[in-house]
Amino acid sequence: MRIPNHIGIIPDGNRRWAENQGLTKEKGYDLGLDPGMDMFRICKELGVKEITYYGFTVDNTKRPTVQRLAFTNACIKAVQMLAKEDAALLVLGNSDSPMFPKELLPFRERKTFGKGSIKVNFLVNYGWQWDLAKLNEETNNSKLNCYKYINSNDISRIDLIIRWGGRRRLSGFLPVQSVYADFFVVDEYWPDFKEQHVHDALKWYSEQDITLGG
Repeated sequence: MRIPNHIGIIPDGNRRWAENQGLTKEKGYDLGLDPGMDMFRICKELGVKEITYYGFTVDNTKRPTVQRLAFTNACIKAVQMLAKEDAALLVLGNSDSPMFPKELLPFRERKTFGKGSIKVNFLVNYGWQWDLAKLNEETNNSKLNCYKYINSNDISRIDLIIRWGGRRRLSGFLPVQSVYADFFVVDEYWPDFKEQHVHDALKWYSEQDITLGG
């Protein structure tokens, strides 16, 4: 089975899961913490070199305050949990905004925990427009490396994106790094994460013809 170097993770469906359980929408976010750690450990054991979690976006902060606070606190907890693992951890997002949690400011530069044997990126208050804001008229010169102009330049190209919750869209997830990514959708909601979901995605990925446009 071919193992991708970099897996992007879109953990969707927390609110829908909560509603299906008879709970209010904000109750679904904390239920995504354990799946996130399970995903980390599975990827590390498989030898994946880099993973990126989609925490929350600039657009997500327009949701009702109770939901915004819930997913923000869940992201803080997730990063604090990952900081106890063997990982090189980076939190990326618009930290100039008050929506970026102050608890995560120290992680704006990649920090190594343990041996840092797997790179982990966590997108918090991320927006694709913010990411590409430095791309201006200077980059119209095709000989320039436009990659250095994006805010996410420390994140490598993504090989496989796995999205839970059944939606078939990127939702602004790292548009530059996702340009040649294969996209696998899990219909189950993120709180219903199972290890088999990952194995199904990797089996499917192994069957794809990876050409990178060539």
